[in-house]
Amino acid sequence: MFTAFLIKYAEIGVKGKNKYLFEEALAKQVKYALKRCEGEFKVTRTEGRIYVHALTGFDFDETVNELKTVFGISGICPVIHVEDEGFEKLSRTVIDYMNENYPDKNITFKVNTRRARKNYPMDSMELNAALGGKILDAFPEMRVDVHNPEVMLHVEIREKISFYSQEIPGPGGMPVGTGGKAMLLLSGGIDSPVAGYMISKRGVAIDATYFHAPPYTSERAKQKVVDLAKEISAYTGPINLHVVNFTDIQLAIYEKCPHEELTIIMRRYMMKIAEHFAKEDGCLGLITGESIGQVASQTMQSLMATNEVCSLPVYRPLIGFDKQEIVQVSEKIGTYETSILPYEDCCTIFVAKHPVTKPNLNIIKKSEEKLVIDIMFTIEDYKDFPEDVMRQKLCDDIFDYISIMLKKYKDRFHDFDANAFIPLLKERISQIKNQVFEDNFYETESFAMLKQAEEIKNQTI
Repeated sequence: MFTAFLIKYAEIGVKGKNKYLFEEALAKQVKYALKRCEGEFKVTRTEGRIYVHALTGFDFDETVNELKTVFGISGICPVIHVEDEGFEKLSRTVIDYMNENYPDKNITFKVNTRRARKNYPMDSMELNAALGGKILDAFPEMRVDVHNPEVMLHVEIREKISFYSQEIPGPGGMPVGTGGKAMLLLSGGIDSPVAGYMISKRGVAIDATYFHAPPYTSERAKQKVVDLAKEISAYTGPINLHVVNFTDIQLAIYEKCPHEELTIIMRRYMMKIAEHFAKEDGCLGLITGESIGQVASQTMQSLMATNEVCSLPVYRPLIGFDKQEIVQVSEKIGTYETSILPYEDCCTIFVAKHPVTKPNLNIIKKSEEKLVIDIMFTIEDYKDFPEDVMRQKLCDDIFDYISIMLKKYKDRFHDFDANAFIPLLKERISQIKNQVFEDNFYETESFAMLKQAEEIKNQTI
């Protein structure tokens, strides 16, 4: 019976002169969702209305379910469109509609007419009364209730006449893409997919970063995250997923930092790396699934310590949620069953027995100094470049870092001339430019140079 849907929106309706931008974004997202449905559809916008027209046969339930994933939709109304062929033809169509959709005639109803076409021969109140009378004549057991009707029959008089009485709730929110773009730190847990869903509901498009730690995390763990990204992409639109090999960094933290600080330092490096990809992708912030007090790394003090490494804002849509509330949303959006699959992520591999809950930022930074050489110049940063480019990039990065490092301390020690040392260091590093870069980064001469630089720094301190 139904061949079209009226798409209702809420917040968009109160926008000003830029309202059309939100409507266009919503129509675009509707088209994207309908691509997953069988059949052909046409999406149109007219006078504050968005319609979906079925051009071929379609599955009603499938189509509605896909439309329920589109943020910005407050209601989905199956609509009947008829040509204006006079009141009598309209009333017969309305009676057929009521008879087919409400087999139990012992109901109350109200007719609510909106006359957008002002040259229609009857005004809204007259049409309400006339259509209501025709329905009562056809179904005497029905009753009119103007205050709290069981069925509200909406009639819209435009170029064509439309009527509907059902409104299927949509997800609400704002169309994806109207609120900018952000980078989601996506783990294999319950929280982060929900966080991505919640922030996208406010119109934010998302990319994602996942930290993989082979051989300590399996390929199944990575596939689990890929599956989660696919599941939430039904709501968020396409997601660009960055998979980061985090093993070397985790091992360095485990070997050189106090064990009670493992989690917080690991989180800080995750935020740094995610921010790097965020800036490359044009994101305006980071998204995490953290909730205050849920674990040691999510105390107020820990959150402040992780925030400190970021220049982009960090959005935490679940910050005040209880775990059960997060689980409920996870079940609602269909990610829960995937999230609880028993494949460990990198955050659960290296876990401190007694993690610090109130980290001192100065102490954390002091511990991180032990990691600079190991982490800032890992083979993972260079292995994908051609050999000649790789050598040059390595040397340039080493020199840039050491220059900054030495300048940092030069003013503290009157007898240490960092500026005199740096040109000598540059000359020495240039000697390795023609050296063949070996597979094992830690055996190369360049790594020895870094160790020397670290020793010089320590001596100056």
